[in-house]
Amino acid sequence: MEQGRAREAYGTVAPATAPAAVRVPEQARGEHTHSEPPAPRPVQRHSVRGQILEALRAALVDGRLVPGQVYSAPALGARFGVSATPVREAMQQLAVEGAVEVVPNRGFRVSERGPRELAELAEVRALIEVPVMLRLARTVAPGTWCSLRPLADATVAAAAVGDRASYAESDRAFHGAVLALCGNEQLVTVADELHRRSQWPLENNPATCRADLLADAAEHTALLDALIAQDLPVVQSLVREHFAGAEL
Repeated sequence: MEQGRAREAYGTVAPATAPAAVRVPEQARGEHTHSEPPAPRPVQRHSVRGQILEALRAALVDGRLVPGQVYSAPALGARFGVSATPVREAMQQLAVEGAVEVVPNRGFRVSERGPRELAELAEVRALIEVPVMLRLARTVAPGTWCSLRPLADATVAAAAVGDRASYAESDRAFHGAVLALCGNEQLVTVADELHRRSQWPLENNPATCRADLLADAAEHTALLDALIAQDLPVVQSLVREHFAGAEL
């Protein structure tokens, strides 16, 4: 019963599929020749750990993993229907990212964050993203901005239903696509990491309300409209406003 409820709450992780059998040619059976190396071993590409990591990130964003609470890998593994090993590996990655802290012999504690840290992240993101967006506004053709419309619409759709986890993903996708136009992969990577960290909930405010999501998504749409119209003063105003009130 508990496992069923938890799977509904956290999402079900699909089991890894068994690799297909490899047919061994007749001439390769027995001894190998120099001209015919042995067939390579099938590669298992399906990552349970990756699925768990993404599921845990979503649970962090929407508040199902509560700041300050300690979670053990075996308990979370039971909820996901997997062993503790991929959960522990995923949690260790989240510890590297700063989302959780290792608690010896107990598990992992979700990091507690205050408004000051969120404000600092917003400031750093603004220092990186605002100049790039303003430069792109002067150099990128309107048709290119039009191609990003589906990404902006995705943020609106997620906000409309109050799906914080989906909103966080679509929000990062929109910002990442905009920044990618500058051609600097290192900048895009750093900005995405800062963006992800800014989406973790505050200790006393675990979930952003639907109205805030809608307001944030509306800024994406307005920004894209201004970029397509090449209205630089409006672009500058919207970009600075977006980061000044960033909480996602």
